Amino acid sequence: MREGKFPAVKLLVTYEVKNNSDPEYHKFMMGQYLPTLQSLGLQMSEAWYTAYGDAPSRMMGFVSPDQDMMDEMLDSEAWYELTETLQGFVEEFEYKIIPYRQGFQL
Repeated sequence: MREGKFPAVKLLVTYEVKNNSDPEYHKFMMGQYLPTLQSLGLQMSEAWYTAYGDAPSRMMGFVSPDQDMMDEMLDSEAWYELTETLQGFVEEFEYKIIPYRQGFQL
């Protein structure tokens, strides 16, 4: 990652995959969502699946070198289109930006 003028930040995305959209969801994630976020300057740091318990079934983390780059990405038409398409495959979609540190974060 490039050196940022501010500390790195992480985008955490959580959601539940709708039961009837699993194959289409995977195709979208691998073919569009992940490559587009990478092209916008984010690096995927993790992907989690919750098999049991009271937590979202999916959580992904993406790291940006600084808050400015993250803000640009979140203001982009590409981000808007990605989240709109993703929400057709998932429920309870949420995201937040947090200071980056290695390891599991909530």
